[in-house]
Amino acid sequence: MSGQDIHPNKFGELRSIYKYHIDLYNALYQLKTENEEELSLIYKKIIKELIDSKKFLPHKIVVDILNIIPYNNRYSKSYLTLSKLIIDEYHIKEVNSIPFISNFLFNKEYGIKIDKYGGFEKIKSEDFIIHTADTIYRAIMNNDKEKFVVFIESECFDEDQKLQSELYPSSKKGYSLLEICCYHGAVDCFKLLRTKFSSEITETCLRFSFLGGNPEIMSECLKYKKPDNGSMEYAIISHNIDFVTFLMNEYNIKVNLFQCGLYNNLESFLVYFDQTNDINKCFNYSTMFGIPTLCEYFLSLGANINEKDQFGRNALHYTADNFGKEITELLISHGININDKNKLGHTALHRAAEYKSKETAELLISHGININEKDEDGESALHVAAMNNSKETAEVLISHGAKINDKNENGQTALHIAAECNSKETAEFLISHGANINEKDKYGKTALNVAALNNSKEAAEVLISHGVNINEKDKYGKTVLHVAAEYDSRETAELLISHGANINEKDKYGKTALHIAAECNSKETAELLISHGANINEKDQYGQTALHIAAECNSKETAELLISHGANINQKDESDI
Repeated sequence: MSGQDIHPNKFGELRSIYKYHIDLYNALYQLKTENEEELSLIYKKIIKELIDSKKFLPHKIVVDILNIIPYNNRYSKSYLTLSKLIIDEYHIKEVNSIPFISNFLFNKEYGIKIDKYGGFEKIKSEDFIIHTADTIYRAIMNNDKEKFVVFIESECFDEDQKLQSELYPSSKKGYSLLEICCYHGAVDCFKLLRTKFSSEITETCLRFSFLGGNPEIMSECLKYKKPDNGSMEYAIISHNIDFVTFLMNEYNIKVNLFQCGLYNNLESFLVYFDQTNDINKCFNYSTMFGIPTLCEYFLSLGANINEKDQFGRNALHYTADNFGKEITELLISHGININDKNKLGHTALHRAAEYKSKETAELLISHGININEKDEDGESALHVAAMNNSKETAEVLISHGAKINDKNENGQTALHIAAECNSKETAEFLISHGANINEKDKYGKTALNVAALNNSKEAAEVLISHGVNINEKDKYGKTVLHVAAEYDSRETAELLISHGANINEKDKYGKTALHIAAECNSKETAELLISHGANINEKDQYGQTALHIAAECNSKETAELLISHGANINQKDESDI
């Protein structure tokens, strides 16, 4: 259907129809209050406009709210409060697919692990006191100029320091002080860093300036950096339609519809449709909003039900991970290809398994989706469920005939994957339903080998409790303890030893676990092995001790440890070295 067939004022009409959704999500993403009365008003609007009207499921709203925290972390407690009110009102026992930080903070605040399968044990607690303790980051968050000056004038101040924290969007390198200023819109701190230290304005500064929303900071950043697609993403996250249209009109940057769906920005989505009239593309991503009438609107305009995006995903792929049972039924009733695959070979059932969408999985299976279909890596939906600890989805798959010992391209069963990802609950379920606990992959590794390799202690405990052969060897003669030593998986190594692993067992080259620890400079595991009686001067088939190997591999820390525990520094190998 051509653009001429669409009502010219479609943006105004559609915005009016979905005003309830747009205004509420704008309010959530732009939240700037910790006041209980103001939060109570937002909560009541959510209940009235979204939940009691049957437009959205309560647990979807909780997930949406908790997903905002990394982008507006100053008001983390407000998001936790809103989530807790909904959870209590609708007796929600758990939610899935929320950020580790949100799960951690909810547990810290209320003593409840709301995403039971979402691990946060390895998160450092000190990362989350940066906004409550007397830190430079708290001063920035509050744009406290006086406090900030005290920090930057202290002798120990490091102008190049970087912050790595789960409270902020994911970053391997961390964020500079100037970037944190942009995130919080801390204009006074920003100016001080620029004038006193000439702190560099980066692409991240510009992107974060759309979150912070301070005009002076944004204007300064635009003098040095040109906006790109990353800038548009943060404008979309900001839910400030002026920022989005500014980038569209001034820099000709296109709105990313996937990001609109990901961050619940329906207003920007409608602006894109208003300017492009791209019915098929808008239909494909419309399912991400979880609004059946929006999908029906595009279908009524003649949208192609099997339209795919650049990733090969059709509308059903996006529905499968967005609590979209009603929309899934709608798409199936309009004849969508239920077994269609994306470019990775995933069907909608793979996506449902990934996002723990149990009800959607059941619906897809009831309409004939191929339950054992494999992706390009040879993985079925059951493998994906194991990877994401989607125990309930795994239960659905097994009850409908999924092959429990089916292997992927690497010869791994779902149990191998559960062990790799430390999916304890799913591993337990798979074993109780007949998974072969001693099955080996193409490299001769059992699930316990894989658990040791990834230091998946909890999954290893499950496997051991069900009688796995703890001294089983792979094709190189390595036991699980060798593998734990190789990857410095100290906790798993300790578990193995406590259950009778042979500490001096040798591989096909005569190497013990201590030799392997020395080779890989796994100091902590080496220390553990020695404390449990490992023969420190044991030789391999070449006559080398662990100390020989530590010296050969430049494993300085482990070499020092071995010497301190009595390793013979004058011992010679077969080459008289």
